[in-house]
Amino acid sequence: MEFQTFGQPEELLLMRQTCRDFVDDVIHPFVRGNPEREWLFDPDKRFPLELLEAADKVGLRTIGVPEKFGGVMLDPEHEAQTLAIISEEMGRGDSGFADKLAQNWKISRLLRLTVPDHLQEKWFPRLVEDPSFLLAHALTEPRGASDRWLPYNAPSANMDTRAILENGQWVLNGRKHFISNGFDAKLFVVYANTNPEVGILDGSSSFLVPRDTPGLTVARCNETMGGRYMNNGEIVFDDCMLPEDHLLIRDTALQKKTDTYSNPGRIIQAAKNLGVGVAAFDDTAAYVQEYVQGGRPLIQHQAVAVRLADMAIKLESVRCFLRQTAQALDAGVAEAGQMITMLKVHASEEVLKVCQQAMELHGGAGTMLEMGIEKHFRDAAMFPHMDGTVDISSFKIIKSMFPCTAGTYAGPETDLKS
Repeated sequence: MEFQTFGQPEELLLMRQTCRDFVDDVIHPFVRGNPEREWLFDPDKRFPLELLEAADKVGLRTIGVPEKFGGVMLDPEHEAQTLAIISEEMGRGDSGFADKLAQNWKISRLLRLTVPDHLQEKWFPRLVEDPSFLLAHALTEPRGASDRWLPYNAPSANMDTRAILENGQWVLNGRKHFISNGFDAKLFVVYANTNPEVGILDGSSSFLVPRDTPGLTVARCNETMGGRYMNNGEIVFDDCMLPEDHLLIRDTALQKKTDTYSNPGRIIQAAKNLGVGVAAFDDTAAYVQEYVQGGRPLIQHQAVAVRLADMAIKLESVRCFLRQTAQALDAGVAEAGQMITMLKVHASEEVLKVCQQAMELHGGAGTMLEMGIEKHFRDAAMFPHMDGTVDISSFKIIKSMFPCTAGTYAGPETDLKS
């Protein structure tokens, strides 16, 4: 599927071509040549170190790391737009691997903006020097994840993971699950409650936690339906002790993560998902022009032509929305946050429909693993549940549009008689 490139700066076009070449020359041959690799149930053997090493050589693993440490910094005026371009291409290659890299991009940005200089000087060089070094953002817990995304700002919604300052050290106890890169990461940004007397927005702090910290245990790897090259993990903290200076933001970490992590992250996720849809469209467009049914190629059947056109329209609508939203975020437009949440919902729903159409246009063969088209559907089916569910995101949209009249959508049941 060809891209409309008019109006884009030359550096963005060059970045797109670099990423496209990497996908076509490295990711596609690896994924198609090793179709069984993503189904290995040993996460250590599934781990695509070959791809990480290749991505590292072209600078795609260390995007967001300051140049003085050997990383790749993006032009601040086009940061969101550049991330969108990179993520779309990486998603076209493999959704799980794109997620693996995206965590490094998002968290490197967060660390650059929140971590003290002496800790940046310690950890960024390690990240740059080790091609297998991955980062993880540990927020989600087994209970009440939607409260964190709304968020329902009350003590009853506070995180179960707690951090207490004792004798100059922070002691963490709790559990995090569904953590992207959680099984493989060597450095975590962890959120914990530090003031149980106030609401979640006013009592949640963030911490920098190395994987080898005593008391931190990677309990399991979650076997996901799609995006399987991103090893999703569950983390347990049992009297996990941290130096006092590993506190990043005290009490207001959830309030501040929107600008440093969440908004750029949702641009990345929507673009990655668009790439999945583009891959599904490209594979389907090739198939319907080659496969003959009823005495003619499938594309010459009217029903097939209508479906293929609908897929193309859906993808172009997501791309236009993505481009406009990324430009708004780069320009600091006040409505950018609301647009980003709308984009998340729109991309989730439209790309999943595209991938369903792709499977159906392949007929029964579309459900077969050896055809490969079902992989796009599995990958797209993950996105409505990532970075906040579609329903929770919709609640946030209405809350931002009608703050005085929209519901809280959480909390104790009201007395219907009153």
